[in-house]
Amino acid sequence: MRSMTTRPMTRRNAVFGITLTAATLARPSITRAQSTGRVVVVGGGFGGAACARALKRAQADLQIILIEPNAIFTSCPFSNEVIAGLRDIEAQHFGYDKIAAAGITVIAQAATTIEPQRRSVMTADGVALPYDRLVLSPGIDFHLEALPGYDEAAAQKMPHAWKAGAQTLLLRRQLEAMEDGGTVAIAIPANPSRCPPAPYERASLIAHYLKTNKPRSKVLILDAKDSFSQQRLFETAWKELYGDMIERIALSQGGRVTSVDPATRTIITEFGNYTPNVANIIPQQRAGRIAETAGAADATGWGPIDPVTFESKLVKNIHVIGDACLGGSIPKSAATASAQGKACAAAIVNLLAGRAPESPRLTGVCYNIVAPDYGFSLAGNYQPKGDIFAEVEGGATSPVDAPRELRMREATEAERWFQTITADTFG
Repeated sequence: MRSMTTRPMTRRNAVFGITLTAATLARPSITRAQSTGRVVVVGGGFGGAACARALKRAQADLQIILIEPNAIFTSCPFSNEVIAGLRDIEAQHFGYDKIAAAGITVIAQAATTIEPQRRSVMTADGVALPYDRLVLSPGIDFHLEALPGYDEAAAQKMPHAWKAGAQTLLLRRQLEAMEDGGTVAIAIPANPSRCPPAPYERASLIAHYLKTNKPRSKVLILDAKDSFSQQRLFETAWKELYGDMIERIALSQGGRVTSVDPATRTIITEFGNYTPNVANIIPQQRAGRIAETAGAADATGWGPIDPVTFESKLVKNIHVIGDACLGGSIPKSAATASAQGKACAAAIVNLLAGRAPESPRLTGVCYNIVAPDYGFSLAGNYQPKGDIFAEVEGGATSPVDAPRELRMREATEAERWFQTITADTFG
């Protein structure tokens, strides 16, 4: 889905544009003493990077540190097109040079430990970073315990491709190697998950690849849900473009995957077993592990927040944004992560100044592409209601009976949206 990371730096204390020693970061510096505060942001995806940039734009004398272990961010939006052979992976790559040039310290390390009482983040190489406010934007991790048989080794045979990068290319190679007449199975988990419509976009674009290159093949969707976002739009497009090439087995029909056997590439469901030629297994998800380490994730695996400030309900002075947060009806997507990052930045600036934060109104736009010249969209508006985000009036979705010209225009608008959000986030 076009509104949905990755090559690690290995140099010790690598910082884009700056080299800092552990002692320099651990003790109060002249810069820190003269600034109005230090905010550390963990995670350099759409949410974290947008938050860091918004903080610096709002108040130039804030000291902003962005902790991100990967030198290159690989975007999930548009990665389904990479899988279908419509786009090169390099088009998904974005660096942090321009973020560093904006006065933000970018540290290419993983955050490993958080001590909320001391307001300190420890990086993988032993550097302790004090903070006044901490923003966690770690994206997702997989809840592997929920799917017996599936682990990191199994993902090399039955890729998830739900974190863009090497897995994206692995799934693409498996499609290319499959003989005509084969079956591609996509196992879809229950919500909450990152980009709920994205698996159905993936099924569509894989069907496009098969129709073009291996027309006797089919796509089998094994779904842990009975209904899904924009279902009528997808099913109308499937019938128009792909005939009976795509088959979906819903939850009530026995579509929920209960376990897998990677040795035989077998997918086990409640009502039957399947052994496809290519198996794309998307596991259940939870907040990135650092949220649990910080004590900011609850029993659901996600981070409950105050919707006005994005501050954790479990740990003071820590904010959780993007896919990792438990945000009510607001979806987990790139567009909403970016919007949350900017709203969180505004709240932090007010909190540090002793002012009451304003209640945010967030807008998220999601594009889905089911063929190179066929797209549709969903836009939603969200505001705090009680202790969660609720969808409010003003949203819109593409009409089911729209002419083909509108579908073509929305596919073009999706590309324009992607160029805009990546330029705004990464420069």
